[in-house]
Parts: sequence; C-alpha cells; structure tokens
Amino acid sequence: MATPKPFPHTSFLRDLEHPTAAIPLVTATSLSPSLARILFPAGAGLSTPMVADLINLLKARRAVLQASLDTEMVADALRRYQKFAKPGQPSAHIVQLRQQQAAARQAGSQARQAFVKAAAAFVRTAGIEVPPRVALELFVTGWIEANVPKGPPREAAPSA
Repeated sequence: MATPKPFPHTSFLRDLEHPTAAIPLVTATSLSPSLARILFPAGAGLSTPMVADLINLLKARRAVLQASLDTEMVADALRRYQKFAKPGQPSAHIVQLRQQQAAARQAGSQARQAFVKAAAAFVRTAGIEVPPRVALELFVTGWIEANVPKGPPREAAPSA
C-alpha cells in the first residue's frame, strides 16, 4: 500500500504564496546561491515574475507527486481485488476500480503536462541553461531537489 508522503517544499511554497510575510521568511531561510540569484536579481528586491513562475512550478510538482500516489493506490487496490476475482464477467467493484485507474492515469498525464509547461516557463524566465540531451522534466526536478529549501510543513501562523 502506498503511503502518502508530505510535499517536502510545502513551507517554502507557503512563504512564497503570502507576499507580505514572504520577504523576511524567504531571506531568513538558507537559499542556495542559484535560487537566491534568481529570486533576488542584481541585489534588487524579490522578483515578482520569478516568484510567480516558481510558485506555479512547485504547485505543478506537487500535483505530479499527488497524481502518481493516486495512481499507485488505485493500482494496488485493483491488484488486490483482481487477484481473487472469478473468471468471466468482472464484478461491478472491479469495473469501478478500472474506471478509477483510468481517471487517475489521465490526471497523472495532465499533471505531467502542466509540470512540463511550468518548467519551460520557469527555465525561460530564469535564464537557466538546460544541458543538451537531458529531459526538461528530469532536469527541473533535479534542480528543485537541489536548490529549493525543504522542511517540515509548518503550521499556519495564527491570525490576530
């Protein structure tokens, strides 16, 4: 059974999404030199277009991870029930699981397409050079893992 893992960049994404609180929190976190150069170009303030592209990229990455988890969970359930199914006409439950599997696969494909689109926009805006013969999806996933701060999901700050 697939266990849901929290998105490792949740707290950083939350910091970026709230612009009033983001600047002190983003500067307080230890940013990689590459990410700092992209978010704070030429010592200026926070670059709004880059932040928007990074938010879209992280949301798309989270959607890809969620879609792969959903696909895995439905496939596990289908395998578990299909193992003991009698030959012949499939039961209504197995038909429903196959429909869920098809929907999960389609959602996964759409999430991957949205991730590639967001990755292309981010790479173009940031001016990042993608090495030749490397898939954009793999390169950007590696870049995110190497440069975007990870951390446990923080609780939302209590509003006064």
